[in-house]
Amino acid sequence: MTYNHTEVVAVRASKIAITMDAGLLEKVDRLVAGNVFPSRSRAIQVAVEEALERIEGTRLARECAKLDPEQERALAEEGFGEGFDEWPPY
Repeated sequence: MTYNHTEVVAVRASKIAITMDAGLLEKVDRLVAGNVFPSRSRAIQVAVEEALERIEGTRLARECAKLDPEQERALAEEGFGEGFDEWPPY
């Protein structure tokens, strides 16, 4: 997964304090050290945003909106070969 960590967020931010398992914090720190995220704050913000999207079900809808129906149909029909004119009725 690729993150756009240079994106500037124009929303007012609030500073909070959290308690986190040491092992989890080490993973976050490795991502920051590997330049995946510019800071712990940004890594945690992205993780919370993605978790909330998943809970709300909006992430799947957003990703599905990117699909090209014609390309998806062509991929689905690749294995049918000759003589296939249309999908069977339900």
